[in-house]
Amino acid sequence: MNGILVDTNVILDLFLDDPVWANWSERMLTQYDGAGALYINPIIYAELSIGFARIEELEEAISRAGFEMLTLPKEVLFLAGKVFLRYRQSGGTKSLPLPDFFIGAHAAVLNMPLMTRDARRYQTYFPTLHLVTPE
Repeated sequence: MNGILVDTNVILDLFLDDPVWANWSERMLTQYDGAGALYINPIIYAELSIGFARIEELEEAISRAGFEMLTLPKEVLFLAGKVFLRYRQSGGTKSLPLPDFFIGAHAAVLNMPLMTRDARRYQTYFPTLHLVTPE
């Protein structure tokens, strides 16, 4: 599969015209859009939905921006659970898996790069994941 999974924070940079990050995010999305598809998944969709009053508005924004939706295979869910277990065993305090675990597991299982501005957690729990970040 040729493309890149795009984290919620990068998309919000565009949707909200973030004064610090919008230029970087737009430049990276344009660059990677030319090399393949820009993907989101149901977790990213759910995070984005918070900023929209109606599903139709979100659907239009996603379509206009050129994102394609991927489904979450069982392998992604299994890996996210294992990563969450490791997080808890290392002192993590959250009682449910974090959205980043599902997003990182999805990119890892598909062997797809992940574009994000929040690299730390992904680097910790998915060290082999190819990240596209501002750093």
